[in-house]
Amino acid sequence: MPDRIDRRLRELGIVLPAPAPAFASYLPWRISGNAVYISGQGPLVDGRIEEKFCGRVGSELTVEEGQAAARLTALNVLAQLKDACGGDLDRVAGCIQLMGFVNCDPGFTQTPTVINGGSDVIVAVFGENGRHARYAIGSHALPANISVEIAAIFEIG
Repeated sequence: MPDRIDRRLRELGIVLPAPAPAFASYLPWRISGNAVYISGQGPLVDGRIEEKFCGRVGSELTVEEGQAAARLTALNVLAQLKDACGGDLDRVAGCIQLMGFVNCDPGFTQTPTVINGGSDVIVAVFGENGRHARYAIGSHALPANISVEIAAIFEIG
């Protein structure tokens, strides 16, 4: 059924942003075999860092704000994935892994809860095929002081 994922996005009220260009010396995504590797994405709107999602989760941002940042970040992951798939998300067989980083103070233990914001988006869009392996790591700093960064690996057909 063509456009199945685009229909699902509409049902969820999700409009994907344009894929942001790389900010340094890397590719936003790369395909190897049947795997699409998405470089770390952040909470961007119109290709710019969303300032309200800058800072350390747990001290400068609440866990709920961190989850919202992770949701926005997941949309940017999906935008890169759609670009990698030539605009056709129906090519995606599933999500293999999300790698989540949370800007936080030492001792912050709710990184999995924060990254759930991103994981939940992927599962909502792809259903059971969106379930993935994952890690959620606390970091003392992230680029440009963003609160969340997520990289991902997807399988395509």
